Amino acid sequence: MAVHYLEFERPIADLEAKIEELSKLSETAGPGAFDAEIEALRARAQEMRRDAYSKLDAWQKTQVARHPDRPHFIDYVGALIDEFVELRGDRSFGDDQAIMGGLGRFRGRPVVVMGHEKGRDTVTRVKHNFGYARPEGYRKAIRLMEMAERFNLPVVTFVDTAGAYPGVASEERGVAEAIARSTEKCLMLGVPNVAIITGEGGSGGAIAIAGANRVLILEHSMYSVIAPEGANSILWRGGRTAADAAKAMKITAQDLLATKVVDRIVPEPAGGAHSDPEAAMKTVADALDEELAGLDGLSPQELRKRRSERFYAIGRSGLQ
Repeated sequence: MAVHYLEFERPIADLEAKIEELSKLSETAGPGAFDAEIEALRARAQEMRRDAYSKLDAWQKTQVARHPDRPHFIDYVGALIDEFVELRGDRSFGDDQAIMGGLGRFRGRPVVVMGHEKGRDTVTRVKHNFGYARPEGYRKAIRLMEMAERFNLPVVTFVDTAGAYPGVASEERGVAEAIARSTEKCLMLGVPNVAIITGEGGSGGAIAIAGANRVLILEHSMYSVIAPEGANSILWRGGRTAADAAKAMKITAQDLLATKVVDRIVPEPAGGAHSDPEAAMKTVADALDEELAGLDGLSPQELRKRRSERFYAIGRSGLQ
């Protein structure tokens, strides 16, 4: 499978191309002919990757958050959720595969799990509408949360969307109302809910399933009211750049933690979650396990109270 390199990774891509060439030359020259040189180059490439990812700016983090090879909802379910049973449809209009969800066991604990799915190739991206959920997707989310409350099951959500689908049909079927009701259901749940932003967290399309007791974010993910490109277009009429907008909007995990929009940053492997999906998903699982354990035994009233306090505290640091 071809490796997808981001713009700031070009020096790494050039070095790894040289490693590939030397590896092919080694096959013809005989076993072990260039092993020492290859290992030295690989170590150098890893050092360059570690250095590059230690000082990403907001726009570079946006690019990483959108990387096509980052683990998606389907990957997290396959790696973390046992006995997963997908539930489809909103019992009103139809099924929206941009939001998937169902029942399963997370490290032995029964849970309701849901999240955005973008798809991996052309066929699956069309099937999942590139992660842009329609009204029926959010109504399915409400249905799943109501079921979780009925059977006293914690809710785990994986957020990765540029936003809700803004098409005419979506508007005709009441996307704004569906987002509002899904957000309300999150906030009023009487069971624990933990959300993690695994890639993009875009606008109401993200918050609709992220109104949780605890909101986590992967180290190189982003969470914002609008995409940087859209902010540049609206605020500056395209007179500046998306990179300028990303910096001004404070959309990185580190900025979001400082303003209490998120509660915890989950570290990624050197080179981002896409460089080692298995390790990234293991780290996510450990974080989710800790957060769910911290909510065990709390009453519905206490869960709602803590959730309310959490959201009222956003952006209030330093205010009297």
